[in-house]
Amino acid sequence: MMARRELLRIAGKAGAAALVGPALSRSAGAEEQVKKPNVVFVFADQWRAQATGFAGDPNARTPVLDKLAGESLRLTTAVSNCPVCSPYRASLITGRYPLTHGVFLNDVCLSNDAVSLAQAFRSGGYQTGYIGKWHLDGHGRTSFIPRERRQGFEFWKVLECTHNYNRSPYYGDENVKLFWDGYDACAQTREAQQYIRDRAGKGPFALFVSWGPPHNPYETAPEKYRKLCKAEDLALRPNVPAKQAPRADLAGYYAHCSALDECAGRLWETLRESKLEDDTIFVFTSDHGDMLGSQGLSRKQHPYDESIRVPFLIHWPKLCKEGRAVATPFGTPDIMPTLLGLCGLEIPKTVEGTDFSGHFRGGPAPGDGAALIACYAPFGEWPKVRGGREYRGVRTQRHTYIRTLEGPWLLFDNEQDPYQMKNLCGAQEHAALQKDFEGLLQSKLRETKDDFQPAEHYIRKWNYVTDKTGTVPYTN
Repeated sequence: MMARRELLRIAGKAGAAALVGPALSRSAGAEEQVKKPNVVFVFADQWRAQATGFAGDPNARTPVLDKLAGESLRLTTAVSNCPVCSPYRASLITGRYPLTHGVFLNDVCLSNDAVSLAQAFRSGGYQTGYIGKWHLDGHGRTSFIPRERRQGFEFWKVLECTHNYNRSPYYGDENVKLFWDGYDACAQTREAQQYIRDRAGKGPFALFVSWGPPHNPYETAPEKYRKLCKAEDLALRPNVPAKQAPRADLAGYYAHCSALDECAGRLWETLRESKLEDDTIFVFTSDHGDMLGSQGLSRKQHPYDESIRVPFLIHWPKLCKEGRAVATPFGTPDIMPTLLGLCGLEIPKTVEGTDFSGHFRGGPAPGDGAALIACYAPFGEWPKVRGGREYRGVRTQRHTYIRTLEGPWLLFDNEQDPYQMKNLCGAQEHAALQKDFEGLLQSKLRETKDDFQPAEHYIRKWNYVTDKTGTVPYTN
């Protein structure tokens, strides 16, 4: 069947690749110790994979990221498995899927029952830091987060969640509300630059920087960036209905992206100035995308590429100097084990994701060539009253397959139909392909212990309290 042939083709190509890059020790007792790289992991909120110059977006003004992409590993099928803020972050921090860590809605608290990413790095001798948006505490979006709920991070300048990006609040170690100066992403970047300078040459560190933009409100980027994007000049994706084109939103969105592009440049320059570039894994990515009018939809949670696919660059000269694209699907729970693998650190047994570090050095692709896509409980901007629905699916290098509780829903050949405008689901001529992907999905669900129940089942299981839209109420 075609789906099976696709997976075999991908695996065959990966297996034929030559293994390159340094072999890092995975044991503290190894005879030959290898210098551990620093990690600077930067992620935006709601930046879709398509919205960069290097991805071919004619509207994007991202010269820094375009240059960085030319010197980085580019993951062209990086997927946000549950494309909404808190579920992504919980999977990033634990390496687990949402039905295991329990954060399948926003504004709930991540438990401490797994070894966290920060704890794993600290066990490996790293200093750890987190700057920016957290959205994993569930005790109010502007409340102080005590040390015992920080998942092991040491340096801490954080707010649970805000979308007011100008002079936004944050907390350090004390329950004293502080404020970022001006546009918060720029101020957070300056803080990250200082963190890097202060720790240069003082042992390995792992710093995570979480920017709030380009998440809406779209119109609040600094004026100099808003001047770069005129609504009337923007090219629309073919899958945006002309009468629903959110041109003003698009202009503001791209303005935020340009601002963050400049911030990424400052961090990159600081690594060079501090003579840390060769010894630092510098990652740029996002938690999920934004529909921005594609398919006539907005925001996230949807199973389409504008929502689930994210940019993902890994810049580390010891891994890749001239730029290389990797098309193997790579999901959110895979980030933690892969970072630890690249750093030669032990991967905790609580992790469910897959270590891709060997593949990124040129070895064969692990897994089955597919990333799981899921909405466990539609809420917020996509509740059931607005068409939201539970779904499970898979994204391979070429195809997308989605089913709901009622049955198969979507099947796209993304190579032939990159804007996902022709649904092949239910077509007789594609029945064999659909059957193959249904089998792949069922295998994925068994692997992740997902019994695919209605949202209410999981909400009751985790004792969450939601309103009539399925959203957990939060306080500011």
